[in-house]
Amino acid sequence: MALVSEFLGQLTLQLGGGDPTYPTVVPAPNFDPDKDATRIETAIKTKGVDEQTIIDVLTKRTYNQRREIAFAYERRAKKDMISALKGALSGSLETVILGLMKSTAQYDASEIKGSIKGLGTDEESLIEIVCSRSNAELVEIKKVYKELFKKDLEKDVAGDTSGDFAKLLLALVETKRDEPSSVIDYQKIDEDARALYEAGVKRKGTDVKCWISIMSERSVPHLQKVFDRYKSYSPYDMQESIRKEVKGDLEKSFLTLVQCFENKQLYFANRLQDAMKSKGAKEKVLTRIMVSRCEVDLKKIRQEFKAHHGKSLYQTIAEHTKGDYQKALLSLCGGDD
Repeated sequence: MALVSEFLGQLTLQLGGGDPTYPTVVPAPNFDPDKDATRIETAIKTKGVDEQTIIDVLTKRTYNQRREIAFAYERRAKKDMISALKGALSGSLETVILGLMKSTAQYDASEIKGSIKGLGTDEESLIEIVCSRSNAELVEIKKVYKELFKKDLEKDVAGDTSGDFAKLLLALVETKRDEPSSVIDYQKIDEDARALYEAGVKRKGTDVKCWISIMSERSVPHLQKVFDRYKSYSPYDMQESIRKEVKGDLEKSFLTLVQCFENKQLYFANRLQDAMKSKGAKEKVLTRIMVSRCEVDLKKIRQEFKAHHGKSLYQTIAEHTKGDYQKALLSLCGGDD
């Protein structure tokens, strides 16, 4: 059996023709939803709740498998598994497990909704999700957002943000980004690099509109070459230029975009490191990245984490978390490096 799971672990799965994926959570071999549903039901009914079994089952199944378990559970127990889990679990573990019961797009959509509902906006979460997701992911998030909340993501974002920050987020949510092309257009690369320079560092003030249109409409491989070319015009690289030219949420958004264009998994690795800098952990960020990326690219995030922070993600999580929450995250992490 080990051989099959090893092989699955090495497979780079293609997500609907989009970016290749590097998941830590892969389909469980010999999957039996009825057996899993029975295990979950018994775990929930156990006096004091058997959290370990719930963690073992749900963190080692993909979303599609978890959904099948939920259907099997409902047939068996005649009640909804998610409600049962809500009743049985609490605190940080509950947040992780309920997050895993959503698809990646549903989870992202719910996190966006959570960051903009009520008083005040959690800009940090909003920026992380909107600026780091690919065009294909954003298209799916918009669709799911509408299904879940009966509202347009664009309208909700516009109603909750303002100024150039709102304009940038809306441009991204409009998903007008070019698809990568096999043809490298050197002239356009040069024009865009010069336009970014002339709209920012070269002049007094910043033509933010120009920056937004280039960064929200060009393909990622094109932008990587643009930022490279940019250095031949500007004394500062793109990230330094952003820090000099704009401030606040707009600065954070542009930086997130550029960091993700350059190396998305390193961006997430740095976010994780930042969430576990001090004694405990910023659980909200830690949970969100582990849950939202475990079926996407967490394996590669782990590699970047180890390479840049000198310690494995696994060990870092072990040091900064405790109890069942720790067990769940370490299981999603999928191994030590």
